[in-house]
Amino acid sequence: MIEAVEFSKSNISESEWNDFIEKSDNGTIFHRRDFLAYHPKGRFIDSSLVFLKNNKPFALLSAIEHRDGREKIFYSHRGASYGSFVYNSWLNIKDSFELVETLIEHCKAQKYTKIILTLPPIIYCTKVSNYIDFALVRNNFNYLKREVSSVVSLDFNDDELLQTYRPEARTALKKSLKSGVEIAETERFDEYYEILKKNLKMRHNVNPTHTLEELIKIKKIFPTRVRLFGAFVNSKLIAGVCNFSANSKVVLAFYISHDEDYQEYRPVNLLFYEIMRRYKSEGFNYLDFGIFTVNMEPNWGLGRFKENFGARGIFRDTFQLIL
Repeated sequence: MIEAVEFSKSNISESEWNDFIEKSDNGTIFHRRDFLAYHPKGRFIDSSLVFLKNNKPFALLSAIEHRDGREKIFYSHRGASYGSFVYNSWLNIKDSFELVETLIEHCKAQKYTKIILTLPPIIYCTKVSNYIDFALVRNNFNYLKREVSSVVSLDFNDDELLQTYRPEARTALKKSLKSGVEIAETERFDEYYEILKKNLKMRHNVNPTHTLEELIKIKKIFPTRVRLFGAFVNSKLIAGVCNFSANSKVVLAFYISHDEDYQEYRPVNLLFYEIMRRYKSEGFNYLDFGIFTVNMEPNWGLGRFKENFGARGIFRDTFQLIL
């Protein structure tokens, strides 16, 4: 029998939680307690759960209590890209159903009016499985939205990588090389963040998800898992990509930005070429470019840009159950 216990009331320490995430089948950096702790106190009401079987942790779920008018919503942690159940690779179909049913019972008992869960895309699993998805649907969850994330498989040989790009991306990359652009890992977050802010404001009229201070704080917590790669011309930073090593299989390109004044150098093309080679050499299986849809509305230009590098789309699903 599986039972749900609120993390704050459990005997599980933060280090034990994080250790479970690292050894799990599908856990990511976004499920870890030290990642979630970068948010200031008071921003969220933590409602994370530990699922016990035979008095031992069997699955974890990072979540918050979210109020929307009269609604009390059990929400996959809104301070993270992914939530839902984190489990070990031996999870079977029967246990998947019991996990979902236990979650529903817990949320009903706590007077929640709705459950919303965002699952890690399937590439984040060590053993690919849709057991949880199936159990959710069979227990009357509906798809709230199915965003599409652009993913590149890092299963290439180095001398064949360029051939996986579309012709326009290959041409741009060669131009970047001839222009003398250099790629290097860097700590120049201040300069990069100014480019990022300007880019997002101009293209989408939005601000970055993280403040500069928050991004630097996350970098300090995860110095080897949050890495900034920059493109330079005569030592001037003209573009950058901030990558999060989500787990041992997938690196997520979280923020992509370039200085429009240096667009003719095509720095982003060379950046991703070097980033793909670097992470492939370090044993990663996939580069996740992130979604190019918002509330299921495609940004065609962004989708095409990512396809130039050989990316293809996979679902990032959010499920909802009205109680």
